[in-house]
Amino acid sequence: MELSEIIPHIEALIFASDKPLTNEDVLELVNSALAFIEDRATQEQVNAAIEGINEKYNAEFYAFELKQIGGGWQFLTKKEYHKTVAQLNGDKFLKRLSTAAIETLAIIAYKQPITKSEIEAIRGVNCDYAVQKLLEKDLVIISGRNEDAVGKPLIYATSKSFMDYFGINSAEDLPKISEVMMEELVKATNVQEAEENMDKVIITEETVETTITEEIVLDETVTEENMAEEDEITEEDDTVLAVTENGDIIEEDNPDKEPEA
Repeated sequence: MELSEIIPHIEALIFASDKPLTNEDVLELVNSALAFIEDRATQEQVNAAIEGINEKYNAEFYAFELKQIGGGWQFLTKKEYHKTVAQLNGDKFLKRLSTAAIETLAIIAYKQPITKSEIEAIRGVNCDYAVQKLLEKDLVIISGRNEDAVGKPLIYATSKSFMDYFGINSAEDLPKISEVMMEELVKATNVQEAEENMDKVIITEETVETTITEEIVLDETVTEENMAEEDEITEEDDTVLAVTENGDIIEEDNPDKEPEA
C-alpha cells in the first residue's frame, strides 16, 4: 500500500478522535477500515505517514499542528491562536486551580504513586478537598492501594487528561526538580547582584560627596594659612634690622612704612 493512500485516512482518524491515538491504534484502525484491500499497511508505513503529516502541518500557514501528547497523536491549534480560540470557549479557559490544588497536583505528579497521608505530610495540612477537586477535574486518578501500608490506603497518580493538558507523554517529561531549582537560583542571584550594584552606586555617591567636602575644608585651611603668613609678613615689615656704630644689630622702626591714619 502506498503512503499517499493511507495518509488521508490517518489524518481523518486523528482529526475525528476525542483522545490521542498511538501509532499502533492508527495501524489497527487503518487496516480495519481498508480490510477489503489485500495489501495491508505496515507499522513502518504508518510511522512514516505520521512523520510526514507532522512535517506538513508544521508549516506557518496552518493554524493547527500534529502533537504527540499522552502517548498518542492529536491535532491541536497552535499557541499563537490561543486567545482567538478562547473567545469561542468562553469561561472554560478562565477556570483556575487554587493554590492548594496546584501544590497537591505538583506533589502527586513528582511523587506518584503516593497516598493522601504522604501528600499531607509534605504539605503539612489536610488535603481532602484539593484531592477531591483534582479527581473531579480528571487530573489525577486512583491507581490502586498501598498493600504494604496499614489500612491499605488509596494511592494517587496523574491521569491521561493531565498529560494531555500539559502536552506531555508521561511523567518522565516533566521538568526536573534540579532544573526548576536552578532557574530559581539564577533569579535569586540576579536580584542579589542588582542589590549589590545599587549598594556600590550608593557607596560611590557617598565617597564623591566626602571627597568634595574634604577638598573644600582643605581649600579653606590653605586660605587661612596663607592669610596668616601674609599677616606675619605685614607685621615683619613694620620694623627693620639696623647695625649700630658698635657693630650691634638692633631692630628699629621701618622708615619707609607709611604712617597710620
